[in-house]
Amino acid sequence: MNSVLKKLSIPASAIILLLSSCTKNFDEINTDPDALNNVPPGNMLINVLRNTGESFGGDVDGYGTFGGYIVKIQYMDKLDGLIPTNNTYGNRWYACYYNNTQLNDLLEKTDAQVEGYKNIRMIARIWQNYMWSYLTDGWRDVPYTEALQGMPDKGSLLKAKYDKQEDIYPAVLKSLKELADEMATGHGTDEVGDFDIIYKGNMLSWQKFCNSLRLRMAMRISGVSPALAKSTIEEITGNKAKYPILETNEENCDINYPGALPYFEPWYNSGIYSKRIDNWGMFDIFIDYMKSVNDPRIAAVAQKNNTGEYVGFKNGLTSGPPVLRSVSWIGNHYINDPAGSTPFYKSCETYYTLAEAAMLGYNVGISAKDAYEKAVKLSMEDNEVAQTDITAYLAAGGKWNNTKERIWWDMWVALFKENFEAWSLYRRTGIPTTNYASLNSIYKETHDEQPYRLPYPNNEYLYNKVNVEAAAKEVADHAWGKKMWWDTRPVKIPHPGE
Repeated sequence: MNSVLKKLSIPASAIILLLSSCTKNFDEINTDPDALNNVPPGNMLINVLRNTGESFGGDVDGYGTFGGYIVKIQYMDKLDGLIPTNNTYGNRWYACYYNNTQLNDLLEKTDAQVEGYKNIRMIARIWQNYMWSYLTDGWRDVPYTEALQGMPDKGSLLKAKYDKQEDIYPAVLKSLKELADEMATGHGTDEVGDFDIIYKGNMLSWQKFCNSLRLRMAMRISGVSPALAKSTIEEITGNKAKYPILETNEENCDINYPGALPYFEPWYNSGIYSKRIDNWGMFDIFIDYMKSVNDPRIAAVAQKNNTGEYVGFKNGLTSGPPVLRSVSWIGNHYINDPAGSTPFYKSCETYYTLAEAAMLGYNVGISAKDAYEKAVKLSMEDNEVAQTDITAYLAAGGKWNNTKERIWWDMWVALFKENFEAWSLYRRTGIPTTNYASLNSIYKETHDEQPYRLPYPNNEYLYNKVNVEAAAKEVADHAWGKKMWWDTRPVKIPHPGE
């Protein structure tokens, strides 16, 4: 992939000088004696999973703001992270392609016919598909069919074409179904163990994550590809013995950190350990909504301010509050545990999805009301809410009212810390309807809603210019213009107060 393999622009005279300086021992001189020539598959897997957690687990602002959760209250800036750069969202683009390149290498170094590699290969393939889903949900059209071919033995394809999101989604869902069918016939005999820092080699859990990821992706395209969405979801729920799904908090797909240097949970590391917790406050729309429905999860997601109240702050003002503690900070449950976790899929999401599917008339084997209440209970329990408070919430502010909006509002709260997913929920549904972009954005005169997409990184414009410019033809100001394929909202979401 062109973003992974960066070209160097060297004058011809310099090339001649370099060639004249070459020796017959070039390969020997340029070999690191301490580097492994052939990295074991287990080491490659743990490196990719660790890199995913570190690359995507620290989204305090950025996606936290896009999703309507967290805002800056110190060191305010006007750019709001929207100018393409490899130092911001470009790093996430790079991480996705790096991870999939490493997993490709793992798959090439193992043999699909050898029983001793069956499990690790299944995990690698599932995670590759997760990376593809992340890429296309962040940037829409991305290099897919021609990606990962920037090596000499791959034909040195350094300028990969961009595939359309409407082609990528069915392809990823097809790949996940093939994996789900394979896993339904049995797992391998290889012990992945501690090389798997998510499920410790528990292949049933990976099987459940594979099918749950299918549910997520199918529901996301339900408004633009209803036949594929319906058939995928009904296939899974119609045969849960063959296609098991994540249904308990113990099965959540997340990475738990050792809790000691250098492996602190990313939010703890950037907040508590680095003594920068006062950089962020809670988004006013998030606090205001939770207070309006008396949501007991507020005690987990936020801290009370210096007067004992939950108070949010506006997104993107030119300066922070005079007293930093007058605003609620991120809750200790989420930021004050060095051995905390980075979530990729919370099991409550399964039931929010089934509740919406039931509302759409899909045959999922559970009513919308029962699925919704199950989702709420799972989320509440994950936030250590007492049963009496769960019961009270379901009888009052969170009571089922037979609308998709009730599902989406509660799901928004439940996805806290899965900020990228919350941003996707907003882009698909328009919930929270109160969301708004930075009040200090340099684009606020033309775009008063959260970004539709992430900016293509600078390296793409440097090294894959023709292809990226074709893909970005309908993109406006890096992050607006052409929306996600599955984003069927009206072009403009009303700004609060309008």
